[in-house]
Amino acid sequence: MEQSSQRYSAPFVVVAAVFATTLVVSNIIAVKIAGFAGLTISVSFVLFPISYIFGDILTEVYGYAAARRVIWLGFACNVLAVIAIWLGQILPSASFWENQAAYETILGATPRLLVASFIAYLCGEFLNSFVLAKLKIATAGRWLWLRTITSTVVGQGVDSAVFYTLAFAMLPVIGGIMSGGDLIVTFVTAWLLKSVYEAAATPLTYVAVSYLKRLEGVDAYDRDTNFNPLSV
Repeated sequence: MEQSSQRYSAPFVVVAAVFATTLVVSNIIAVKIAGFAGLTISVSFVLFPISYIFGDILTEVYGYAAARRVIWLGFACNVLAVIAIWLGQILPSASFWENQAAYETILGATPRLLVASFIAYLCGEFLNSFVLAKLKIATAGRWLWLRTITSTVVGQGVDSAVFYTLAFAMLPVIGGIMSGGDLIVTFVTAWLLKSVYEAAATPLTYVAVSYLKRLEGVDAYDRDTNFNPLSV
């Protein structure tokens, strides 16, 4: 079945809302670098891979064009969140409120971090959706697990590489400078954990995709789709 003209059904809105929420929250908590078992990674890995799972669902069920709209919607929501946080930072504090420094430390991300996050998000999400859409045609709609995992490995790899390179290469962080070996270890750790995360969620992805296809009566194949990410 080709792409349906039904673009904004209730299930579609729910998927888009979860996608945007996980993205915004992930970017807020990404400032913290966690350490465990000798490894370091941004705590955004708790939620951010979910945005890729829902990105896969959007592309698989509704097609690349629908996913592209939601990717840009998520970007706009993230920009709005950044503006709101910045306005909260510059507004004068009440005389009895003593947490301005803490607010700025946690939420006052540097322009470099924001730019890195925005660029990495767009590169990773669009590649994820593009690879899945192309593989769906190549596999004639079979082997969903192969499409979701492959697209995630590509998308998350590019996302992590771009973000950690732009955000932390030679940037002072707690405990010193993240560069060279530390940067590579952090990038690879983030890439692998996020990819394993989605691979583990594959059964849930199958359930969601199957349910939405039956409910919506749509199963998009992007045979004649314009894959230009700027074509909204």
